[in-house]
This record gives sequence, structure tokens and C-alpha cells, in this order.
Amino acid sequence: MTGADSDALLTDQVRAWLVNLGACALAGTVHVRWNARMRTTAGTAQPRTGRIDLNPRLPAMGTGEVERTLRHEAAHLLAHWRAGRRRIQTHGPEWRQACADLGIPGETVTHTLPLAPRRRQAARFFYQCPGCGVAVRRVRRFKRPTACLHCCRKHNGGQFDFRFQFRNVPPPLPPPGT
Repeated sequence: MTGADSDALLTDQVRAWLVNLGACALAGTVHVRWNARMRTTAGTAQPRTGRIDLNPRLPAMGTGEVERTLRHEAAHLLAHWRAGRRRIQTHGPEWRQACADLGIPGETVTHTLPLAPRRRQAARFFYQCPGCGVAVRRVRRFKRPTACLHCCRKHNGGQFDFRFQFRNVPPPLPPPGT
């Protein structure tokens, strides 16, 4: 990655951390950049590409915040790399272990930095399980076939089962008098 938004010094720092943890292959893919479009979050990590984006307002909050956020985002990359093709929770046990390995044990999921609050988006998509009837509200459509975990565990040993694939349904009616 090249360009004014790239940060070679921070990229080298993350690569050194990852090499020290034995993740040399991952270290070769990492790129850190400052993303001027970021408003509400301190940083993001894209495990598929190895890219870490940082909010350009972070340096004004102290060098400690830049390093902590960089380690937090590097932990996401490390956790996904260690998991391989297995899907993991964004801030699950694998991520917490990666945080500890990167020197930030007990890292919190969210920050308390003075950044703009996130906008709440209304759910526009509604789904229902044909087995148990549980309703799911979503801001975005499901990207891939998704089934009710409860029903799949109960009737198919936890494996995906098309019988319990969520179906798109019309939005619920508002309560009377509103």
C-alpha cells in the first residue's frame, strides 16, 4: 500500500509485534493507514486484507491512545489469523488472548474517547425462523444463508439446516394508538 494515508512507521511497529509472536506470514500482509473518513471509532481492522485503519484524531488524544488502539486492532488480525478458516467472535476469547499476547490484557471492547457518537439506524429487514418463529430485526440484509441457531442445535446437532433458514417477513405492525 502506498499513498499519503499510509503510515510506514506504525506498519513496521505492528509487523515487529507480530513477528515476535511467531506470526511472520501475517506480518507481511499488514498495512496501517490513517483514514480521514473515520468519525465515530478509533480504529478498524480487516483480517482478510491485513489492513488497519486509524482515526486521524487519535494523535491529539495522546501517543498512548495511538499505541493502545493499534494493539487493539492488531489483536483482531492476530486472532483471525490464528483461527484460520474457523469463524470467531469479534471480541471473543481468541481476541482477548491476542490482546494479552500483544501486551494489553483486560482490553475493553469499546473506547471512551471523545469521538462523535454513532448514529442508530432503524432495522429495515425482518426475518423469522420457520421452526420456532423467533423474529430477527436487521439493519442490513443477511449476506449468506442464515439459520436459527437454536433450532439447528435442537434438531440437527448444531449444523446448518435449510429447514430453519430465516425467511424475510414484512415489518411488524406498530402497536395501536402510536
